[in-house]
Amino acid sequence: MHADAGRPLSPEDLAILALENETVAGHTCKVIVLRDPLDPGQLRSLIAGRLLRAPLLTMRLGEVGGAPWWVPDPRLDVAAHVVPASPAGTADDAGFRTAVAGIFEQHLDRSRPLWRIDVFPRLPGGGSALTWRIHHALADGSTAMQLARAVLWDDPPADLPGGPAARSRRALAAGPAGRARGGLGPVARHRLEGLRAAVRETPQPWRSSPFDGHIDGRRSVAFATAGLDDLHRVAAAAGGATVNDAVLTVVAGGVRRWLEAHHGRLGALRVKVPVSLHGLTLPHGQDSGQDDAQAGNRDSFFCLDLPLGSADPLERLAAVRQATRVRKQGHDAQHLDTLTRDLARTPLLSHFAARVLTHPRSFALNVSNVPGPRQPVRVLGVPVQSMYSLAEIGEHHALRVAVVSLAGHLNFGLVADPTLLADVDHLADAVHAEAAALTASLPAS
Repeated sequence: MHADAGRPLSPEDLAILALENETVAGHTCKVIVLRDPLDPGQLRSLIAGRLLRAPLLTMRLGEVGGAPWWVPDPRLDVAAHVVPASPAGTADDAGFRTAVAGIFEQHLDRSRPLWRIDVFPRLPGGGSALTWRIHHALADGSTAMQLARAVLWDDPPADLPGGPAARSRRALAAGPAGRARGGLGPVARHRLEGLRAAVRETPQPWRSSPFDGHIDGRRSVAFATAGLDDLHRVAAAAGGATVNDAVLTVVAGGVRRWLEAHHGRLGALRVKVPVSLHGLTLPHGQDSGQDDAQAGNRDSFFCLDLPLGSADPLERLAAVRQATRVRKQGHDAQHLDTLTRDLARTPLLSHFAARVLTHPRSFALNVSNVPGPRQPVRVLGVPVQSMYSLAEIGEHHALRVAVVSLAGHLNFGLVADPTLLADVDHLADAVHAEAAALTASLPAS
């Protein structure tokens, strides 16, 4: 299939579109803060000249033979996708966050390709900012970073073999679960491991979530930043933990501080961890059934308990490391992906599974982490100072955390329903403080 011929919507695409309603938008968002002012017209010209490198951005929802497809939009108008945003009320950080939240609340136009960039060409502080919304049905976090390299960054950093993203993909694809065990054949092992993964994902009805409630269409956002190298050193010193283990530990500590301030219960918090399957070999030679080069949305997940009881960040890191190791060795994300595809053949079972897996008893909080550029980047020659990722919340899930890295920093983006969680900025401060506490826990060398 040629890239410009379109493609059918995948089961993931259809499931994400089905989740969108009047109060839930289906997009993610990158908030990109630049050092100097930026001209929206020049940005339009830049993107228009590069769209051939990113055919996904030219696709809109359509039909082929009665089936839902991503089809090329012959009337694509970049001026409708790259638009100036009003700087009114953005004189301080709180005003800027309010403006970003207002943009994030707005649904994308389904008659056009499902993306839009709102440009703050000149902020009162002297710089500029972009809010780039991309529908999650069109592209997941990994694909969004590829699109940014294709159409936005001046000098896309090379995706070197053996880099952090490649290492994390290999770590998920490998592990003891792939070796012969107990004389079982590959099919039997696959079924047994799939059963174990399903058991680990079973909803736990005795668990409650501090973020459970009926959401409306309003949003609030907040940001926090931590040093990537610092967290990498802490993770490496903690018996081979990963940066993502450190991210989950930091989020756990931030939620713990927030719950203490609200006199909440300190026990365990069930967290959903998205896992990118792009370029990942499925266990036992399974075929994903999808051309990865054509797949804009290719991810799965696993769940685990974040320990909130301990005040020691290193104890929490050790517990998180053990929990993620079990799920990686068991190939939980791949098995759950296979199970989802199998259930998609039976709509009633698929609908039931979707309800179970999105129930607040299945998980309280979604925390995603996507590798971004390892080196500093520019847009039209203007240096990018910071980049944050925002992801939509869901019914009975009033908070979501998305993390993206850029040039030695990990940037946390928090999205919340302001009625159910009125002080998301305080939670972001707690995440920042917890990152500092985890870094400080590393003994001096």
